[in-house]
Amino acid sequence: MPLADMPELLAAHRAVGAFNFITLEVAEAIVAGAEAAETGVILQLSQNAIAFHGGLAPAASAALRLAEAARVDVVVHLDHATDEPLVDEALAVGIRSVMFDAAHLTDAENLERTAAVAARVHAAGAWIEAELGEIGGKGAHAPGVRTDVTEAVRFVAATGVDALAVAVGSEHAMRERSARLDEQLIAELAAALPVPLVLHGSSGVADAGIDGAVRAGMRKINIGTHLNTVLTGAVRAELDRDPDAIDPRRWLAPGRAAVAEEVHRLLDVITGRVVSGIVATGNVVTGVDA
Repeated sequence: MPLADMPELLAAHRAVGAFNFITLEVAEAIVAGAEAAETGVILQLSQNAIAFHGGLAPAASAALRLAEAARVDVVVHLDHATDEPLVDEALAVGIRSVMFDAAHLTDAENLERTAAVAARVHAAGAWIEAELGEIGGKGAHAPGVRTDVTEAVRFVAATGVDALAVAVGSEHAMRERSARLDEQLIAELAAALPVPLVLHGSSGVADAGIDGAVRAGMRKINIGTHLNTVLTGAVRAELDRDPDAIDPRRWLAPGRAAVAEEVHRLLDVITGRVVSGIVATGNVVTGVDA
């Protein structure tokens, strides 16, 4: 399929799952899980993952080719880019959706730099996400930080960004799904802002919390650490089962399959098909194992 555009993808779904990958196998699993769920997906590559690979081109090229070959709509997205030249490089290689993250700066610097980057991104015909009120567990802000509605309205108007990541109770890199989100604040932000809201740190949010956040107004749900946990667990189990295995395909294959299955399951939650152990079909619900 042709590469999907973020505005159309968001418009076509209740909310969209945005999954980070580091290795090719996880990228393949994300696309496979979306195809199994028969729903669009966002394939995210962060600045940290790019640094691991020593540059943007190898991982970005693979992600773009996977997106083009997918049977569902796939948007390739640059996540948490703090370096402006990386944003420009991503646009040059064909990535049309980026997050520029200047939330570690002062509010004035964040606004000025984000506005400048947004102008370049829009000139290239691409879509930009930014962050206000740094997400808990990253940078100088404490995990209890919350985005102020008035500040968010001012920031979006002044920068012209297309989506805003907000702090509503989640934290990056959580390994337990125990975060409690402020759904009232999400609803207030959704009502006040003319752009989609993005939930970062969703690995730490249980299924019911994700569903509640989407119902309150979240449109893009970012998940990374949780998939790493699933992958590592499956690989460890396979190596425990066969300690003599040396061919990486032997233990990466079950890891990839486990991630694909979990992406499928999470997309069912995000899109509203499955919530807390029930499948919704019109006005009828039937029990399933969640």
